[in-house]
Amino acid sequence: MQTHIYPSPSEWSTLLKRPTFNPLELQKTVLDILENVKADGDKELFRLCEKFDGVKLTDLVVSQQEIAEAHTLVAAELKEAILLAKDNIYRFHKSQEEAIQKVETMEGVVCWRENRAITKVGLYIPGGTAPLFSTVLMLGVPAMIAGCEEIVLCTPPNKEGKVHPAILYTADSIGIKKIVKVGGAQAIAAMTYGTESVPNVYKIFGPGNQFVTAAKQLVTQEGVAIDMPAGPSEVAVVADQDADPAFVASDLLSQAEHGADSQVILMTLSEEKVKEVAEALEKQLAVLPRKEFAQKALANSKSFVLKDMDELIAMVNEYGAEHLILNVNDYKSLIPKIKTAGSVFLGAFTPESAGDYASGTNHTLPTNGYAKTYSGVSLDSFIKKITFQEISAKGIQNIGPSIETMAAAEELEAHKNAVTLRLKSIS
Repeated sequence: MQTHIYPSPSEWSTLLKRPTFNPLELQKTVLDILENVKADGDKELFRLCEKFDGVKLTDLVVSQQEIAEAHTLVAAELKEAILLAKDNIYRFHKSQEEAIQKVETMEGVVCWRENRAITKVGLYIPGGTAPLFSTVLMLGVPAMIAGCEEIVLCTPPNKEGKVHPAILYTADSIGIKKIVKVGGAQAIAAMTYGTESVPNVYKIFGPGNQFVTAAKQLVTQEGVAIDMPAGPSEVAVVADQDADPAFVASDLLSQAEHGADSQVILMTLSEEKVKEVAEALEKQLAVLPRKEFAQKALANSKSFVLKDMDELIAMVNEYGAEHLILNVNDYKSLIPKIKTAGSVFLGAFTPESAGDYASGTNHTLPTNGYAKTYSGVSLDSFIKKITFQEISAKGIQNIGPSIETMAAAEELEAHKNAVTLRLKSIS
């Protein structure tokens, strides 16, 4: 990790940049994939699966036999952990349901809002270097609570043409019926345009690499909605003088191991803490199975020593981390000052891993600074909100003259007339 001591605020935007591919080259690659899948459907999906995943498939859709087999391959201990996480995620997202509230804005004029599930949704589950079965819970559980009628899950196969059994078990445990062996930008294309095996959907959810993120952003031009631009994972850790360097290092590495394009940031007021964390990183990195990924991510990562806590929090808000860990004694005093973050983890005993798996909050979060404008996935992500209004004869008498006046001022005579006719009918 590169260390910066007391950087000037004028340098922050440059120092806090995320690692990226060449955007023009990336976009061209993704556009080609989108166009080819749109034109050739399953045929192109089979071709790209062989090219990118290294396996020649005969069927893209996961069979019932494969799902049944997955149940026998997942260890009992993991099944128990998945179900515990599912229960916590269900409780947290179920609590987000809203009761209908009717408001009489004036006598005889009643307005309210009702929720309706998005009918068709697509879930993208990364499965390349790490099979993220936890993301199945994060997306599938709120989709089920919302009442989405059609849920399509796309995830890449391994070299044997199989989907990781934990992904299949988790999907089956929450009732997802349509699981397709397709990953990358081609999965986003398939869910956008529809193919012989993949239904088109109205909204696409799920994290992914920069190709997936670029594809999601591009298909919004085709009328498909997305959850957010969720790309490579990232974390910012704020550590005070009492923070255990081993805890801090473990949190940094938990994100760094996602992939070479992940980024981790350490912010502190102590140069000594940076040195302690660097030593702990070295020790823990040496024994990580995904050491190579973590090392590459750390090369793009940085430690910052700031002058005081006000400056540190200003940098936190400038960065807008996907995950923000406040490993400080007085974290409660900092909560009101946090303006941009996907999800915040408070105190020494709240690792980011808890939110990734089982505490109940959603781990599909805005990255790349999008926390400044986007929220993470929630129950609302799977819902449309429709407004209703009901006006009685007394109500139109009360509100009608104001509508007539406003419509006339905008020179929209038909708008005015729609009210005038009603007023005359009850005069």
